[in-house]
Amino acid sequence: MQVVYERCSGLDIHKKTVTACVITPEGKETRTFGTMTGDLLMLGDWLESRGVTHVAMESTGVYWKPVYNVLEGYEFELLVVNAQHIKAVPGRKTDVKDAEWIAELLRHGLLRGSYIPSRPERELRELVRYRKSLIRERTTVVNRIQKVLEGANIKLASVATDVLGKSGRAMLEALIAGQTDPVALAALAKGRLQEKRDQLEQALQGAIGSHQRMLLRLQLQHVDFLDRQIEELSREIDERMLPFEESLRRIETIPGVGRRTAEMLLAEIGPNVSRFPSAAHLASWAGMCPGNNESAGKRRTGRTRKGSPWLREALVEAARAAAPTRNTYLSAQYHRLAARRGANRAAVAIGHTILVIVYHILRNGTTYQDLGANYFDERDKAAVIRKAVRRIQSLGYKVTVEPNAA
Repeated sequence: MQVVYERCSGLDIHKKTVTACVITPEGKETRTFGTMTGDLLMLGDWLESRGVTHVAMESTGVYWKPVYNVLEGYEFELLVVNAQHIKAVPGRKTDVKDAEWIAELLRHGLLRGSYIPSRPERELRELVRYRKSLIRERTTVVNRIQKVLEGANIKLASVATDVLGKSGRAMLEALIAGQTDPVALAALAKGRLQEKRDQLEQALQGAIGSHQRMLLRLQLQHVDFLDRQIEELSREIDERMLPFEESLRRIETIPGVGRRTAEMLLAEIGPNVSRFPSAAHLASWAGMCPGNNESAGKRRTGRTRKGSPWLREALVEAARAAAPTRNTYLSAQYHRLAARRGANRAAVAIGHTILVIVYHILRNGTTYQDLGANYFDERDKAAVIRKAVRRIQSLGYKVTVEPNAA
């Protein structure tokens, strides 16, 4: 096979060691290094002394990240390769042979590197992902609070939409303080919840124990702590998002996409989508398009491939938020697909559409232009008329269709 890179190296990375194989015209050389920063600097110096130009490593968990962070400071072209693209070869299962195999594949140009964003983009992605994790944790704690209340025969969640709203929080704090009179607790209702005072009195009649008061107190403290953490992260994210404020504003015009979802999409995709030749390439990279699986002329399952779980979750959440919107293209597309394929597949399809829209917004600097809820009807009027006529005729009626005079 043709040699593409004369001086290259393959790295087999583990938690405590990195095995590096260097292939040059002078021959092949293999060494093992530790994963401490000092050891990785020695690895970088050794590769540099051998005149290495290209370095490939497997994306093994998170262990590749410290290696990449250190070697990023050198003038190597780094490739982080999907482990699925490096198939196991029988009889080749030692660290040295793994490194040699990676180096051989790289030498002949048979490896394709994964997209690794720049350091500022990686830092922004970490912040946004951690905030999402804290939001999930907060939801879990709120569910635990409701579980404790159910165990105390208090059905507050059956009356109040938000247990931790202003009214719900005041009632919980009164319960923790020892108040058990349902009339006095219901009097703490504020706003529109005051109209449900009779229901609140019934829902707040329970038998709460001392251990349940302690659990509620600790859980509310946990919620407050998470709120402070989320707020601090949001401030840091807002500062880092300032250069992309215009892009965020345009993305937020898409139905179902709010501020936090827009920040998640921008952090995962990156503000510059020029590295994707088309929207289809972006959808394939994100794992938001049907899989390609055909054999013997038969089309097998079109299950989507694995992409970024963070990006997929954000897109599906946006799709479900867009579904109930009125007179929008995304809502019409969702209900059209959900009737035939089910709600889950429809949500993934709408997520794909949102991703395509985001691609064009970021690439062209345009704003979202909704096609309208009647787009699919206008696209093929004749088919819609035929279907409606057949349906009415099946009920035993004669149908005549004439266009309006105007």
